[in-house]
Amino acid sequence: MPSRASDNLLQPVITNKTEKDIDEFEDVETIECDEQEICYGAGDALFSAIVVAPQVISVWRGTWGIMELHPHLFPHAQIFLLGIVLHLCFTLVRSVLLSRSKGAWGEGRAGRWLRERFVCRIYTYIFTLANIMHWRGGWGLLDMFVVTILPEDEKHRPVLIGGLTAFCYLTSICIRSSRNMLASPYFLFTDGKESTYIFTTRFQAKSSRETALYILDCVFSVTVVGSLVVFVWRGTWALLDIFVYPDDQIKSFITSLVVGYAIVALTFATQVPMRWLVGKLQGAPRLLVADLYHLISFFATVNVWRAVWGLMDVYFFPDTPKLSNWCSHIISLALLILLNCSNSILVRGVYIDAEEPEGDCVVFPCLYLRLYFHKERIKKRHKDSLATSTSAAKKAEEASVPLQTPEEKV
Repeated sequence: MPSRASDNLLQPVITNKTEKDIDEFEDVETIECDEQEICYGAGDALFSAIVVAPQVISVWRGTWGIMELHPHLFPHAQIFLLGIVLHLCFTLVRSVLLSRSKGAWGEGRAGRWLRERFVCRIYTYIFTLANIMHWRGGWGLLDMFVVTILPEDEKHRPVLIGGLTAFCYLTSICIRSSRNMLASPYFLFTDGKESTYIFTTRFQAKSSRETALYILDCVFSVTVVGSLVVFVWRGTWALLDIFVYPDDQIKSFITSLVVGYAIVALTFATQVPMRWLVGKLQGAPRLLVADLYHLISFFATVNVWRAVWGLMDVYFFPDTPKLSNWCSHIISLALLILLNCSNSILVRGVYIDAEEPEGDCVVFPCLYLRLYFHKERIKKRHKDSLATSTSAAKKAEEASVPLQTPEEKV
């Protein structure tokens, strides 16, 4: 039977109205999502700065202090090389470790999931020890170098330290790696399959293509870029010790705490306009603005770490350093594992300055609440779509049943 004219006229009207309703619904949902993203972003920043960062610093302080109590077991040159070697080994086999854990994080595999979680924790712990050995060894070697060059002239030591720090920082800028100076509270990584085993190198060479280039890339990323970060941190920390109230430790640490967290709050608050500004720029101006933003953030990071570390030395069992260090090491590590943030302890991977498109290069990777609510939102949408499809199938099934006449019903 041919269609009626009213059918042809009615269908476009219904379709247009439906599309309009869908657009309005999507606009409202987008506005709500944007507001939620802002709230969750602020929550992630607070969570990273107030909760995660002090625990990360505490783990580093406790482990570092334990090594300081046994200097004959952890000499600077040996642990510097050992830390590099362990870090390099984990870098070379990261894709193998990821493929080994494939399928262990799915549903219905409780035994393998628990085993994989345990293996991940052991991996993270060994990697943490490797990082701290690399850093402590590098700090000790730099201090020995400064004392060797100027054994008795303490007056000119700040000049030498400042020159070495500036040289290392400018070198990192030349190889576009200055962003790697940042740490917690600007970085927050949750524990998971990809986030545990996968991290980038400087030239991002693929192991499946050129094995020699892949190995050289890993060696350069760990030994050169990683060591530059260590030396810049040591120099900046030493200059703060020299110039920020050197005769009053408590006042010095409180000053660093206030300055550090004030700059952290400022950089997080200006992240949106900075992202817009960097997105509008191109070439050298874009790289320069991004590097300046990261330099300010790095200064805040060092101040926060120095303040929390120093205040714990002063107030957290100062008369029993062994107890203080072990409590700091164990309690903070356990809390981070319970919070599913133990990967935030690690220093690994290489960020390339201004590599991300538009303004994403100045976005700090602090995702915790947003990841959780994003997963919940996906689950809710999946349930809604499943319920909608079930309801539509039921209606179609009811519509396909032939109507009965009154005589057939009787």
